[in-house]
Amino acid sequence: MIPQSFIQELLARVDIVDVVGRHVKLRKGGANWMGLCPFHGEKSPSFSVSPIKQFYHCFGCGQHGTAIDFLMAFSGYGFVDAVKDLAQDLGLNVPNEQGDRDPKAAAARARAPDLIQTVERAAKFYGHRLRDAQHAIEYLKRRGLSGQTAARFRIGYAPPGWQALEAAFENYGDSSLVESGLVIAPEAAPDASPRALSASASEAVSEAAPDTKFVRRRRYDRFRDRIMFPIRNARGHVIGFGGRVIDQGEPKYLNSPETPLFSKGRELYGLYEARDALRQLNAAVVVEGYMDVVMLAQHGVENAVATLGTATTPDHVRVLSRLVDRITFAFDGDRAGRKAAWRALEASLPHATDTRRIEFLFLPTTHDPDSFVREKGSEGWAAALAEAMPLSEFLLRELSSRVNLTQPEGRAQLQSQSREYIMALPAAALRQQLIRRVADSVQVGAEDLERFYGISGPSGPRSRPPLRRLSPQRATAVPAIERIFGLAGRHPSLAFEIPLDPSDRAPTIDPGVRWAHAGIEADSACLTPAELPAEVQSWLRRLRTLPEGASLASVLALLKDSPDLLARLSAHEASPWAGLSLDEARPEFHRALAELVLGRLQDEIAQLVEGGLTGPGDSARYQGLQRRMLALKAAYGRVRR
Repeated sequence: MIPQSFIQELLARVDIVDVVGRHVKLRKGGANWMGLCPFHGEKSPSFSVSPIKQFYHCFGCGQHGTAIDFLMAFSGYGFVDAVKDLAQDLGLNVPNEQGDRDPKAAAARARAPDLIQTVERAAKFYGHRLRDAQHAIEYLKRRGLSGQTAARFRIGYAPPGWQALEAAFENYGDSSLVESGLVIAPEAAPDASPRALSASASEAVSEAAPDTKFVRRRRYDRFRDRIMFPIRNARGHVIGFGGRVIDQGEPKYLNSPETPLFSKGRELYGLYEARDALRQLNAAVVVEGYMDVVMLAQHGVENAVATLGTATTPDHVRVLSRLVDRITFAFDGDRAGRKAAWRALEASLPHATDTRRIEFLFLPTTHDPDSFVREKGSEGWAAALAEAMPLSEFLLRELSSRVNLTQPEGRAQLQSQSREYIMALPAAALRQQLIRRVADSVQVGAEDLERFYGISGPSGPRSRPPLRRLSPQRATAVPAIERIFGLAGRHPSLAFEIPLDPSDRAPTIDPGVRWAHAGIEADSACLTPAELPAEVQSWLRRLRTLPEGASLASVLALLKDSPDLLARLSAHEASPWAGLSLDEARPEFHRALAELVLGRLQDEIAQLVEGGLTGPGDSARYQGLQRRMLALKAAYGRVRR
């Protein structure tokens, strides 16, 4: 956990006008700065940023908060990521209450600001060199790239010399050049040879003999005679590069190595450039190549991103799931493309909630996204996208194609092979639908298949699967208060875990959220039942009139004279949380309560801000609410209401 003292220091040192101004065009208006709200469409500015209070507020949609809140809402960051991002700008290391257990990681974080400056200088150098490289310009023109698109993506050119970067840096021997992956040092790669590391195979053949001693004796540029694609993080900082050989040569693409700034398993090319389109369309297209992203953007498809020469990873899907509800993987239709799509499917399964659509688009074998959009245009691309295959269909088709379903042995193979994929899905409606589809294909009953998977049995779970957590990063269609009603109604014993009365005992199982109990000293991250809305307290007390282990049938009998409550409970049965066991429901229930408290704090803060903090004690109340909200966010993450 990040210490509260550090969070307060961070907010005291950061300039919220600078943070917001990087993403919103602001104009001075009296004591505050005004602009068009980035969270809802408007023609007249109602979005206010106060440099005095270090607070933003939209009088149109009600969004408000600190610099941390803004990054979380605008960029899709989690709380910790937002704190780290602001701290990096200020050159601060983010501590934790247990201390940093990894000295190497701490040293890497301390070096990050210097490395960012180094990589940025290299990006500018490559950009300037493109202007003088006529053969590189001609290559890009042949590929159909416009100058405007090249400038938007900061595409550049790495000259062919062994130490071309020496012209960009006063000290070519600086260790940051090696740490950032721009330069290869003999001591870092003793077995490196021009043949293995040159920009192209032909260069290796022609230059290996005369330069071998030179390479082993001195450091040299990693990227030579290549079109350079700067890779930017979510803040727009250049953190690495992808270099494409011009015309013929191997390797065709050369990426930056793993560095303290760059990890290809976590980063997505074009994510920064696509940020506005992702937010507006609530959809992302994932492709494989740099040129795919660039040419799609040039043709108006601006929500495309690319993996960086690696298979799609769970981290890639997690990043996109925080930002959008629809993800389409677009791959070539050949064998390699389908193999890449299958890996993307495996990474996506845990994120395939009922409120998120994950699809797969397979292009004709003669096309990749680059060539397809150049030939068919944006309308042709949109038509192809509309025919994308849902994750469920791709999963079943691929598994079924591996077996002979006309034979019992083949059906048994499908039944066995499907288990790990079905169980990787969240326990929600989509998983239930797939279980029925597989059951039909293998000619067994759905209940029999569930028992085979270990989901259920004659006397409860036969082999307990790992606990599932259905807390998507983005806002869901089920408000926190409805999740509280539904989860507690299905599992009434949860109501006994909230210390509504002084005599209540602390729960023996950690629910993931700390509550203030009588006789126990509470810290700032503890919730208090008094902060819950009256209707929630009333609902929990009503459930507590039942025995602690009461069933759903007992709850329904209790509510027989309350049709409104019965309707609310029935609505829960269609939600992603309906199928959770008690152990799985417990953390979701307590976190929903935490989210509700956070939401009420935000509403009260908004009321104070709208009133101008002019009443007696308003400023003190505002500061106290801010401290309280920051403490809870640090412990329980962002608000989903």
